[in-house]
Amino acid sequence: MWTNVRAVIRREYMQRVRSRWFIASTVMAPVFMIGLMVVPAYFAQQGDESERTLAVVDGTNVLYERLASKLEEAGYDVFEQRWHSDVVTELRQMAEDGAIGGFIMLDELTLETGEAILYATSRPNLIRQVTLRGAISRAALEFQLQQQDVDVDALLAGGELRIEMLAETVSGGDDPQFFVAYMGSFLLYMVILVYAISVMRATLEEKTSRIVEVIISSMEPWHLMLGKIVGVGAVSMTQMAIWLFVGGLAFVSGLPMLIAAQPELAELSTIRDALPGLGVTGLFVGFFVFGFLMYSGLYAAVGAMCNSDEEAQQAQFPVLLLLVIPIVMVVGVIENPSTPLSTGLSLFPLFTPILMWARVAGGGAPAAEVALSFVLMFLATLAIAWVAGRIYKVGILMAGKRPTLPELWRWIKEA
Repeated sequence: MWTNVRAVIRREYMQRVRSRWFIASTVMAPVFMIGLMVVPAYFAQQGDESERTLAVVDGTNVLYERLASKLEEAGYDVFEQRWHSDVVTELRQMAEDGAIGGFIMLDELTLETGEAILYATSRPNLIRQVTLRGAISRAALEFQLQQQDVDVDALLAGGELRIEMLAETVSGGDDPQFFVAYMGSFLLYMVILVYAISVMRATLEEKTSRIVEVIISSMEPWHLMLGKIVGVGAVSMTQMAIWLFVGGLAFVSGLPMLIAAQPELAELSTIRDALPGLGVTGLFVGFFVFGFLMYSGLYAAVGAMCNSDEEAQQAQFPVLLLLVIPIVMVVGVIENPSTPLSTGLSLFPLFTPILMWARVAGGGAPAAEVALSFVLMFLATLAIAWVAGRIYKVGILMAGKRPTLPELWRWIKEA
């Protein structure tokens, strides 16, 4: 038995890893990830000296020092220009000559409402607008609070909300973890879908070419199905490991360069800090493995009972729906991880890989529920393998019209 299964696994694995599609997708995905880091940093650095040099005309005589310190923290080069009758004309000429990126006019209204005027030769991007607006408003607010003898730093820092969990959890969540949880869920959805469909297509190709008749003469049909699933799964694990390693390395090492080019993006470092540790990463891999095994079994059954790509596209819809439902609901589960609905949905085995991961990485899930979810996925995998194996055994050798539901039920009972 195992000799035949190993032969199928080796064939499926080597055939795919040597294909142009595998090589191209494995190389291009990390290149794309690195490009997301390098290209924005490159464009951010273009015209840096002029766009980041600002003059400030302080009509209040009290805000310049506060504003300058905040803008310098954001990567701007700021200098003060004293007010005189021709100051606007003079600074306008400097901006048109490219010596400065623009100039900010502060007046008494700035003290009251935080409103100021920025004169610039080109409209700053949204991030820079937010940075400048926030720096001006905060400088004005700090001045007003200090006039009232208020501890500005303590007040503006905000109170700390310390969370003490009443039950043991795998993880806890905040905004950066929301991003990690959602992107992890989406990655699980995409990888499970792509490689489970690969199992269906491989089954369909062998069935339509009649090669399967020769193969089945020397091995059991379910041995062939098992070999295909494990072989394609090994390919997916290889590719995902490369993607995660290169993508993670690019993010961790490229983020400082991006922040150096655009200090306004310094908050992205909180996402890096929220990346899961080895324990949670291990759970991610576990969710992928069980998710792939369950859905590849279902897709293998779909491929075995169809006779053409058109039939397979129609027949796969119920299985695809089982993957789409959790990805549609993932945001609500991340935001409300402890509700009965979120708990129940995440414990349904076919939804577990996406939704339980979302609870673990985004909002926190009790360790007991995580353990239970793996037990349920294991049992579901065995059940799906049993059902899919029986459908595969009959369907792989059948030709003609697609079976009806009563016929499928008869296959499962009699195979």
